[in-house]
Amino acid sequence: MMRVPTRVIRTIGRSAFSAGVSNCPLQTNATHVSQSAKRVGSYTLSSFRSMATVSRLSDPTVELLDEIDAFIFDCDGVIWLGDSIIDGVPETLDKLRSMGKKMFFVTNNSTKSRAGYKKKFDKLGLNSVPAEEIFSSSFAAAAYLEQTKFKDTGKKVYLIGEVGICEELDLIGVPWIGGPNDTGKVPSMGPGDALQHDTDVGAVIVGFDRHVNYYKIQSAQLCINENEGCEFIATNLDAVTHLTDAQKWAGNGSMVGAIRGCTGREPTVVGKPSPLMIDYLCDKYALDRRRICMVGDRLDTDVLFGSDNGLRSVLVLSGVTNEEKLLGDENKITPDFYTDSINDFFPK
Repeated sequence: MMRVPTRVIRTIGRSAFSAGVSNCPLQTNATHVSQSAKRVGSYTLSSFRSMATVSRLSDPTVELLDEIDAFIFDCDGVIWLGDSIIDGVPETLDKLRSMGKKMFFVTNNSTKSRAGYKKKFDKLGLNSVPAEEIFSSSFAAAAYLEQTKFKDTGKKVYLIGEVGICEELDLIGVPWIGGPNDTGKVPSMGPGDALQHDTDVGAVIVGFDRHVNYYKIQSAQLCINENEGCEFIATNLDAVTHLTDAQKWAGNGSMVGAIRGCTGREPTVVGKPSPLMIDYLCDKYALDRRRICMVGDRLDTDVLFGSDNGLRSVLVLSGVTNEEKLLGDENKITPDFYTDSINDFFPK
């Protein structure tokens, strides 16, 4: 058996929500066994697998529906593209719900809180999706801080990110600075100028921020580099994202990379493929991991989230990953099946 380098595994303990998970085989306490956040020079258990032939989903009833009790869906590239619903998705979700399948929607996009995503689901005509089925990386960041009892330190958070993280931190009573409040700010950089930073910041959270600027980057690096014990947390490392349905846009990985570059620090990642959210779901809903399927459009987050956490996985080609990349010699991350979209769960 190949040995995983110890630097890949960073223990953070179990989620505050998931103590005593008895219904979840393969329970893990690794923060990010994958640490896609730490993938430069590091590999995960899944990454060590040799490339195998990946089967197209051909008989969804036998291969999938009979074997799965709960589906976890990524959102961008699976349910919608930008602000446009993917054709046929509402009907497919209705069919799964009528079969008694549990469904959860887990997105690495931190720009909205759970309440904000509920509004988006409703706007796109998915009114049947209740708020408790929706999980964003903004929620995961707040859950991680609760798990680690950050509030007890009396420290505050410096934020690169948007309103979604702000709202989730407000819900758990953790003070924050930065984020939308630092949009448009420009530091003075004349002779003798220095940007003052808050020495009471105990964690920097980096989430997707359409208004990221040099002021925010400098503030974050000062907090991490100069405040003793300041933690560097990333909501996700997605390279690209779907801001619109017309093209791919640079994702949160670009913002995390900026902070990694000026601090030399690797972040703790709380979104997929971190186990935090699956630990929570298994505990709350008494789910058997062997009968859960992760459905997503990304290999290094969605499929890895499934394989690293003992779930089945299906890759859909409706988002960022194409068939050529999936089946290419360089890819070592393999789902159980792949298909064009979730509509193929019920072929016509």
